Amino acid sequence: MPYKYVRIAGNRRQVGVALGKLARPLMATYLDQSATWKALRPWRGHPYLDELGEQARRALPAVWDELEGLAEGLGMPLADVLLWNCRGDLLHSSGSGDGCTSVALKAADGTRWIGHNEDGDPFLYGRCHLVDVALDDAPGYLSFYYPGSLPGHTFGANRAGLVQTINNLRTRLRQRGLPRMLLARAVLDCATLDEAVALLRDAPRAGGFHHTLGSAADARIFSVEATPGAASAQEIGTRYGHANHMVHQASRGQSQIITDSSRERQRRIEGIVDTWSPATIGADLLTALHDTEGELPILRTDPKDPDGENTLATAIFEIGDGEVTLRVYDRKAKADIVLDVMNDPDDPAPEPA
Repeated sequence: MPYKYVRIAGNRRQVGVALGKLARPLMATYLDQSATWKALRPWRGHPYLDELGEQARRALPAVWDELEGLAEGLGMPLADVLLWNCRGDLLHSSGSGDGCTSVALKAADGTRWIGHNEDGDPFLYGRCHLVDVALDDAPGYLSFYYPGSLPGHTFGANRAGLVQTINNLRTRLRQRGLPRMLLARAVLDCATLDEAVALLRDAPRAGGFHHTLGSAADARIFSVEATPGAASAQEIGTRYGHANHMVHQASRGQSQIITDSSRERQRRIEGIVDTWSPATIGADLLTALHDTEGELPILRTDPKDPDGENTLATAIFEIGDGEVTLRVYDRKAKADIVLDVMNDPDDPAPEPA
């Protein structure tokens, strides 16, 4: 499969070190070819970056411990690892190399479904991991892991049954606050849906993400556009789709960059979900996310994609009362891996589907 399943356990720093060591063999090559890293380098030593780090250190000390461990495991200066993990807070016009499309459905039988295309740097195809992390002081989580980036900014779920998928928002606003990737990582430490929504609403935000949130302990699904200018949380009715620009009434008036790909994917995914009925099932989410209609399709495999992004994996979360099943796909109809998210991480490793 194009992504490897890896288990990690320990305290915050130990987990960070393990994540860093996992990425270390690839990191120099990854950054050398990255236009995003080239665009970031003028920010080295900038007081604004120092301020973002200080805010994170004060407000999210546990996540900061993980970041310090990540730098140790990578063998990189902490300042450079912070810079990389603040890329979306600093780069607006040039983007951060992360795209994504998310969908959600409340089925007639009460099952909640959340689906997500993880779109990123085509270089990373086949070079990412699905990490299963057991922590000493938090529920622990499963997350798709980009080399050198704290988990949480992709798709993931924790052992408390909280599910999160992330979409990049290209807001033009910038303000002092918490780096969006560290804030997304903190969401995976939340035990409830209300706690996660409150964190995103109340925290000062340096950058913008769209979060789709669900829970095995809650019948609701939320769409949250959390940006420097506003935090808009909407409960999803029965079906929903979101690409990479703000669409909520409370936030879409903010200054933002809407790429042609995001505009076309939003149009297409809205058209698809509008056709869903009470008979719609989880397989229909996968069909939507693997849609290839048009020149700028939802499933992104073109090496010349105008945003420089390809679909690295597709995740489908099936959420019931007290249970979450994660299926991960590689551009085909059969899942490569199926995981019972709320199982004890000491249980035997999952077999491929």
